[in-house]
Amino acid sequence: MSDIAHFIDGRRVPGRSGRYGDIFNPATGAVVAQVPLASRDKVREAVESARHAQPAWAAVNPQRRARVLLKFLELVGREHESLAKLLSSEHGKTIADARGDIQRGLEVVEFSAGAPYLLKGAYTDAAGPGIDLYSMRQPLGVAAGVTPFNFPAMIPMWMFAPAIACGDAFILKPSEHDPGVPLRLAELMMEAGLPAGVLNVVNGDREAVDALLDDADVKAIAFVGSSQIAEYVYARACASGKRAQCFGAAKNHMVVMPDADMDHAVDALIGAGYGSAGERCMAISVAVPVGKEAAQALLARLVPRVESLKIGLPADASADFGPLVTRTHLDRVKNYVALGVEEGAKLLVDGRGFRMQGYEDGFFMGGCLFDDVTPQMRIYREEIFGPVLSVLRARDYEEALALVSAHEYGNGAAIFTRDGGAARDFATRAQAGMIGVNVPIPTPLAYYTFGGWKRSAFGDLNQHGEDAFRFYTKTKTVTSRWPGGVREGASFVMPTMS
Repeated sequence: MSDIAHFIDGRRVPGRSGRYGDIFNPATGAVVAQVPLASRDKVREAVESARHAQPAWAAVNPQRRARVLLKFLELVGREHESLAKLLSSEHGKTIADARGDIQRGLEVVEFSAGAPYLLKGAYTDAAGPGIDLYSMRQPLGVAAGVTPFNFPAMIPMWMFAPAIACGDAFILKPSEHDPGVPLRLAELMMEAGLPAGVLNVVNGDREAVDALLDDADVKAIAFVGSSQIAEYVYARACASGKRAQCFGAAKNHMVVMPDADMDHAVDALIGAGYGSAGERCMAISVAVPVGKEAAQALLARLVPRVESLKIGLPADASADFGPLVTRTHLDRVKNYVALGVEEGAKLLVDGRGFRMQGYEDGFFMGGCLFDDVTPQMRIYREEIFGPVLSVLRARDYEEALALVSAHEYGNGAAIFTRDGGAARDFATRAQAGMIGVNVPIPTPLAYYTFGGWKRSAFGDLNQHGEDAFRFYTKTKTVTSRWPGGVREGASFVMPTMS
């Protein structure tokens, strides 16, 4: 059994709190490593390292900072396969899915290498008599990020790449369930030329998060996780005077119109609902067929597809998805399925009894499919985060649209239709932050921003895209007049620039 370390001031540092968490192999259920859970003192050690390293890093010009990110891209490309295998071994997602996890993170690194352009300010010559105006974007100092278990490569890179490109130092608190890849990414950043202390990784639980939230030297914090914790982090960060962008739960709907290509819609639902065992904040967890005929046509195709899903080992290239991340999470998802049955939903496909031969202690579960779900049921109102798809039928388009817009979560929503007018109306009126038109998981590319609405997000700025550079910098505006300009004498009224 191996032990995981923290990464502080450019090197791996053992934990000294005496508290540890178990890391499992999800396929076997066995404990394969222990991760130290940082004390407040260990978090403070990381903050001090970041605080001392940040001014010199901020003084490096943006083009040279970008070169470090470009070198990092090269190094991750070299180790892409080994990183995917490590990620898969701790998380349980298939290796193919793990490769995508890494790639989507690298796309934000590529975008962040555009820092020389993205950090440009504005300049106005002769804004008034002899007066020039200009603005500049300056780093905040030390920023921190708390990331979830479901994307242990992508979301850390979504956070630390733009922050570091902006000239900040960064402290990453990854999930204690799968910290191996974040630690390796930090080492590769060092190999790429990042100075020691600019990127630190501390493993831990709530004690570590609270320490980051309460530390006056941490100027901003980013978070991805459940809405309950996102709201807590946001409130405590704001109370401490920090910037915060906190992203929470989702209940993403896919509206299937009567004119939709049903085969296309079913392909989309199978991939978006069950890929990565449903452990994705942008997974489709609710299908909304419009009209009785659409519902019948959809379910006639959907049921056999869910029944034939192939659940396998993460290394099995033919597997549709692998095990869930922990036994605790597996039990939670199964309990939601039992709750749905109690609430009166019709369980058309029950995957709870699935066992992988030879891996009976693994955290495996087959796909589940509910019909006749209603808006009052908890399985509809709450995020399940597993391979469970609910079908909630709508009489007409307006009822389907109202379901999407009334839900307390508003991460993403999709519509499948051949009608351009319906698609345009849905994109305009649906109350969700990201919309897909014949696209089931509408996750924007790196040069647009990622973020939901309502209780799916807390804060004013989204992840990646230009919003990331706004979040990790502060704007300074300079009004200047040089000797030799027009002298107007003392003025005791508001200047009007007239």
